[in-house]
This record gives sequence, structure tokens and C-alpha cells, in this order.
Amino acid sequence: MYHSSTQRVHWTFASEQEPGRLRDEASARVRAKVCAVGKVLPGDVSLLEPHEELIICRYYEKKLLEFCSAFNPAMPRSVTGTACMYFKRFYLNNSVMEYHPRIIMLTCVFLACKVDEFNVSSSQFVGNLQELPLGQEKALEQILEYELLLIQQLNFHLIVHNPYRPFEGFLIDLKTRYPMLENPEVLRKAADEFLNRVALTDACLLFTPSKIALAAILSSASRAGINLESYLKECLELKDNCEAMSQLLEEISSIKNLVKMYESPRADDIAILKQKLERCHSSELALTAYLRKRKGYEDDEYVTKKPKLDEEEWTDDDLADSL
Repeated sequence: MYHSSTQRVHWTFASEQEPGRLRDEASARVRAKVCAVGKVLPGDVSLLEPHEELIICRYYEKKLLEFCSAFNPAMPRSVTGTACMYFKRFYLNNSVMEYHPRIIMLTCVFLACKVDEFNVSSSQFVGNLQELPLGQEKALEQILEYELLLIQQLNFHLIVHNPYRPFEGFLIDLKTRYPMLENPEVLRKAADEFLNRVALTDACLLFTPSKIALAAILSSASRAGINLESYLKECLELKDNCEAMSQLLEEISSIKNLVKMYESPRADDIAILKQKLERCHSSELALTAYLRKRKGYEDDEYVTKKPKLDEEEWTDDDLADSL
């Protein structure tokens, strides 16, 4: 159950500021480590600032969702949600300057497939990278190298509660106990879109899966001009509990606001930040402590169809084409 889960106890935070604070501290640790060995001076502009790291993470979160969406065979949404949660949790306590999000992204998806029992072989998994066999082999080597690190950094808390099951539960409840809404399925499409957008925010680190699911239902209903206040009062038994009703609506509003305020990374910004990111992972700085750097899965072209593209020539369109 969620309320006794490691997700609630260890990975759900009371305010939006807490995840930000953890990310800032992770970034500061890496900067201090690099400065201590004299590789760069304090304040060196070649290192990524915390807000720049967040932009990079958002970029790769979007790529993670795109990769999962195009996966063959079709990937259950629960696996996608679990992988996305792993990625967010990992970069609460680690920096993209030390662990490249490109390989962490794939490792999160690979691990989520195992944990959620989506049975695909290793060769099937890397086959979705649309790379030549040698490139797929090198990608798999790095995924396997990072897998244990990822599990350790997640504190072995691998079970993730996603909003998708509660969402289906709410739809069933509307069908069986709320006859005022003739066809609850009309809410599905817009609610699914809301859940896709909310996955890019920190909502899963701040709110329960059931409240995120309910926010999706209410957002969809609002767009369709349907008032579900009576459902909340009668079916969810909040009619005589004004305080609980008010608190619920406040949290729903906060979830909607996270979606509304989310800013997708701009292509121009990403192009500049990726150059800084690659310098952090160059032999000049060699910030990566865990991985034995090898010639192989080191460039974004391993998730594209066009081999051996230079980093500066690689674009989001290239990745989209491969998916």
C-alpha cells in the first residue's frame, strides 16, 4: 500500500523547495570535488549551474518518455512511470556533471522493465536504439555497468506507485457510482494528456498517486465543461468535511499549477548546455567517478539512426526520427 511504502516515507516531500535543495547540494558537492583537485577554479563558467542541470534533466526526461512511447514491443505506462521516477530520484542526489543523463536515462528504463516485469531481453531492449549491432553491444555494456549504481542510489527502493492504476479506479467508480455522468470515458483522452504532462514535473515527488490521478480527472472534466463537485462530495464522502474538501482542492490546484508552469527546455539553450555537459565528461575534466570511460557509447548518436554524427550536429529531430 502507498501509505506504508518507501515512496511515501523516503521520496515524497512536503514542499517544492525540498527537491530543489537536494539538487543544489548535489551540484555543490561535485563542484567542490572538482575544485579541490585543482581541475577548475571556483566559479568556473565551464561547469553547469544548478538551474542549468535542471534544464538538462528536463530535456532527458522528455527523451525518456519519447523512447518509452516508441518502444517495441509496446511498453506499459507503469514501466514508463517507474523509469521516470527512477530518473528523478537519481538526480536528486547526483549531478549530471558526474553521471551523464543519457546513459542513466536508458538504465532507468532497463531497470524499470525488470522491476515491473515487462519481459524483454537485453538484445530486444538495445534493439530499440536503432543502432548497428556493435553500437548496441557497447550501449548494453554501459547500461549493465550503471545498473547496480542506480539501484544503490535509489537506496534499493524499487517499487513505484504510479497514478495510472488510481486513474482507472476513478473511471470505474464514476461508471458505477455516479450516474449523473453518462459516459466517463469521454474524460480519458484529456486526462491521459494531463498525466503525460504531469510526468515531466515534480508532482510525483510531492503528491500521492491518487491525487495526481484525481487531478487528471478533474482537469479533463473542466475542459469538457463538466462539474464533478457533487462526485467529490457524495461519492468521496467529503460533503460534511469542509476542511478535507478544501485541502483536497488546494492540492489539486497545486498539481494543475505545476503542469501549467512547466517550461519545456528551449532548443537553443539545450545546444549550449550540452556543450558544457560534454566538457564535464571529457577526458580534460573526467568527472565521472563510477564508469570506466571507454570508447563506445559516449555520444547521443547511439540513440539515432544516423551513425557517427558529431555532437554539435545532433538534434532532437535526429532522436525523434530514430524513435
